[in-house]
Amino acid sequence: MDAMSNARRAGFRPRIPFRSPLRSRLRLPLAAATALLPLLPLATGAGPAAAGTGPEPAGTAAVTPVADVAHHGYVTLTGGGRLEVTVESRSHGPASLPNATLRLAFSTALARGQELPSACVWGSDRVVLCSTGALRVGGAVRRTTLDLQTAGAPDEVTVKVGTHWNGGAHDRNTRNNLHEILAPATGDPYAF
Repeated sequence: MDAMSNARRAGFRPRIPFRSPLRSRLRLPLAAATALLPLLPLATGAGPAAAGTGPEPAGTAAVTPVADVAHHGYVTLTGGGRLEVTVESRSHGPASLPNATLRLAFSTALARGQELPSACVWGSDRVVLCSTGALRVGGAVRRTTLDLQTAGAPDEVTVKVGTHWNGGAHDRNTRNNLHEILAPATGDPYAF
């Protein structure tokens, strides 16, 4: 018996390397790379004509709109567990959005039975989802304010703020809509 026969019996299958001139450039499995090809015009910033697909036939969907959604604001935690979160959302364009959903995730559970603003719903005891309403390019900032109570009196809370849904638009700059804020229980506002 040779070593390879023993290895096969033990369940080991030798890996035969795929030899390709593109191997040094291509780091994705072929199926994944093929699935990503339709996104190439978005990744390069080029339209359908630049991608070599030509004009779209009548009745087909347009290219996905691009909208840079941004969230900024502050988080305040007091010693008694009162948590105030204010988020200002906007679209830097180039497209306006009819609506977006803001996601706020908290490192500690929030007290049960609290009422949320009418545009917000509970995702869990640690997650709140809020509709921002229309975000027009160059338009007014949409403000979401939450006045919450934690389940206990933590010394600090981490709040993760992000876009849960942006109306189906492509956002090339997620750095201004994904934030993680550590707020100690000092009563001071911590900006993001």
